[in-house]
Amino acid sequence: MSTRDRAVLVVATIVGSLSAWHALTPSWQVPLPGQADPAEERLQDFRDALYFPIREFLAGGDPYDPAAMFAHWPVRQDFNLYQPYHLLAHLPFALPGYRVGAVAFTVFCLLLLVALAALATVAVRRLVPVPFTITTVVIAALLVTSQVGKAQLYVGQVNPLIALGVAGALLARRDRPGWAAVALALAWLKPQFGLPLAILLFARGSRRVALAGTAVAAAASLPVVVLLVIRSGGAVAFLDVVAANIAHARGTAYGAVDSLTAQRIDVAAVVFRVTGWAPSGIEPLVLAGVLVTSVLLVRRLDQASASPVADLLTCLAVVVCLVHQPGDVLIAVPAMAAVAVLWWRHRDEPGWGAAGLAVLAAAIPFAHLYTVDSAVVSLFGTRVAVTIDGVAVVFAWCALVWGAVRLTGTRSASLVAAGSGG
Repeated sequence: MSTRDRAVLVVATIVGSLSAWHALTPSWQVPLPGQADPAEERLQDFRDALYFPIREFLAGGDPYDPAAMFAHWPVRQDFNLYQPYHLLAHLPFALPGYRVGAVAFTVFCLLLLVALAALATVAVRRLVPVPFTITTVVIAALLVTSQVGKAQLYVGQVNPLIALGVAGALLARRDRPGWAAVALALAWLKPQFGLPLAILLFARGSRRVALAGTAVAAAASLPVVVLLVIRSGGAVAFLDVVAANIAHARGTAYGAVDSLTAQRIDVAAVVFRVTGWAPSGIEPLVLAGVLVTSVLLVRRLDQASASPVADLLTCLAVVVCLVHQPGDVLIAVPAMAAVAVLWWRHRDEPGWGAAGLAVLAAAIPFAHLYTVDSAVVSLFGTRVAVTIDGVAVVFAWCALVWGAVRLTGTRSASLVAAGSGG
């Protein structure tokens, strides 16, 4: 290790450690949940989507029932339709007292961010021989310092586990399909990640991974579903609870398309925020349009030996085709790192300028720090501040689509020319 390498490692370690300490602090400073502070944002997802839903499940209730959750626990949001195995997978964090569980879960998520940085290093090392330790520490420091990284720990989100699943599925789908299937099952924790990812993996030729990963997630959830059906008094009653959950999600202003607090980055929400209007039925149209477009292009990118670009397009398609928020861009970190390396290598070639622009745009949510947000709010207002990330991510997908068209067209022309010359 050279002197410069040691200096980079020391600086990255110090910055990452300070940022990690700052990001972990809310987990032991947040007030204990109570009816007096239901709007507390610190650890709100840990509180509303993990700790108290699991407590309701352990108490013999159905956490998917909004009426039960609001009646029994100091939560702000209903428990969304996460995969039922979530109630078992995160059980250890709900068994101790709230504060112990919150600190343990936040530390666990921090370690997952480091693991995601390691996967990003693996993706980069497939292209250039960078030192593993230094690269991982640098990426981890950038992650935990970024707004997206800090938000995972501040709010107590499960996205680091999902991001690890998405990255693992994409990186291992060819060499280790068994592990890729397990990783996809983790990504299924939230169906809005698992569904489009499974479709795109299937389209890219990883059919066994897509089917096996979906089957693993379903099998892991089945025991919980059976128990909830029994508790509800039958399948019909359980489906009524699911319907009530969906109806509540559609009826609440918190998290809705037009909510200023939602900060959604999917195409449907961005169209509404930019124009003030959204056509009826836009969400299924967006889902179909984004997936069809992405399916056609990722196949061509794989055939053109541009799999890292296909990986990034897959990740961006996942977060713009369905309801997603800025922190969900975390799943794209390894692919962004790999495409950034490829862009630097091929920056003067057709199509790579658009790919580099897509990486830059996708990085905007990571750079949307509190000081930046405060400046934007003071200059342009709250609505602009919560719209910037969505516009950037949708633009990133569009730019990468354009870059993919040019890259695959150029590659095809080169192959034809090479064949003619032969």
